[in-house]
Amino acid sequence: MSASRPEILVAIDLAPTTRALLEASFTLHHGPTPAARLAIAAGRGAAIGGILTNGATEISAALIAALPALRIIHAQGVGHEGVDLDAATLKQIPVTHGRGANADCVADHACALVLALLRDIPAMDALVRQGGWRSGGTMRPMASGKRLGILGLGDIGGRIARRLSGFAMPTVYHNRRPVAGAAYDYAPDPVALAARSDLLVVAVPGGAGSRHVVDAAVLQALGPQGFLVNVGRGSAVDTLALIEALTEKRIAGAALDVVEGEPDLPAALRALPNLVLTPHMAGRSPESVQAAAALALANLTAGLAGAPLPTLVPGQRGRFAEV
Repeated sequence: MSASRPEILVAIDLAPTTRALLEASFTLHHGPTPAARLAIAAGRGAAIGGILTNGATEISAALIAALPALRIIHAQGVGHEGVDLDAATLKQIPVTHGRGANADCVADHACALVLALLRDIPAMDALVRQGGWRSGGTMRPMASGKRLGILGLGDIGGRIARRLSGFAMPTVYHNRRPVAGAAYDYAPDPVALAARSDLLVVAVPGGAGSRHVVDAAVLQALGPQGFLVNVGRGSAVDTLALIEALTEKRIAGAALDVVEGEPDLPAALRALPNLVLTPHMAGRSPESVQAAAALALANLTAGLAGAPLPTLVPGQRGRFAEV
């Protein structure tokens, strides 16, 4: 092991191309569990200068304290809720994230889920493969003209709204606060947003502030003709309330790329016929993986050098230099 090569603690699985890119610059130590990460810290803590993680993976205050040479934490993807931001900030350690690297890919996938859900593409595909064909009563709603609600008009939510505008969808959104210059109407809370939506797309980051923001009251307001799509965080939707709403047809259907507790899904959820599921893949494509890897390399390199950072997390802006 070369003493001159910066050492990085990797808390997540890496795509082969990402691993190869980072291994050209760093010595990587892979710690897939909290215990493994603490064990690495015990052995190499004095040398490890950076952590590579993602939004959902825990990077605890104890781990941060066990790494005296730590200079940068980078979370791939937009989310960073698993990182103890207070502990990092207290130790003057910048935290960066993958803002924008997979935004187009997630927005593309959200639109695919919208169309698959409205037109019931998975069930129709299965019908034809089983030797069936449409009956006279086989009709599904079209996307054009549906009222669109965006819960979380950030980088990804904005891209989803712009894409779906091609279907002439009147659009309304809700954030914790209105977005300056937004071209869409603002709803004061999630229930009001759902009441004005035929199609509610969830694109919020994770964390305590968004947990179960889509609850039974929101689903009730969405109504029996309404559809829900979630490409944000699984924790944003109350799964038990969603199962009840879909079972009792209090909403028309849902499409989920993310589910709380994933990959362990409740059997009752998996059995629902008015649900489309994908395995948390909205942000994964060859193009987005390459962009995320390049951004991780840029942030880690800058953090280790004490240079301005490309994508500092919002909670630390003003504390560290940004590009």
